[in-house]
Amino acid sequence: MEIINAIASFAALSQDTRLKAFRLLVSQEPEGLPAGEIARQLSVPHNTMSAHLSVLARAGWVVSKRQSRQIIYRASLSHMEAVVQFLLQDCCAGHPELCASLMEILSGCETAKLNNKDNL
Repeated sequence: MEIINAIASFAALSQDTRLKAFRLLVSQEPEGLPAGEIARQLSVPHNTMSAHLSVLARAGWVVSKRQSRQIIYRASLSHMEAVVQFLLQDCCAGHPELCASLMEILSGCETAKLNNKDNL
């Protein structure tokens, strides 16, 4: 990822509603949510939410797919991964033990998924 792309990505998330929408979509993976449901859950007018989702889509944070009359939005986990890789590219100057707590946090996502499956 180039710095200019990273800056555009961060700019898209640097607004309250867009950040909340992205976090909501991450929590709804892999199913995603219709645009209207995102607007409802965040108490945002539909046309305003549509504009925010467009900004997130242009920056790569969300993808959409039409299902009959609805557009379903999903978080782009591959884009999130690319941004995290960009941030960590030169991490720890060859001392991975310095990043151990960060790696533990990142691996916690998979642990949480496994725990949720066990509780179903």
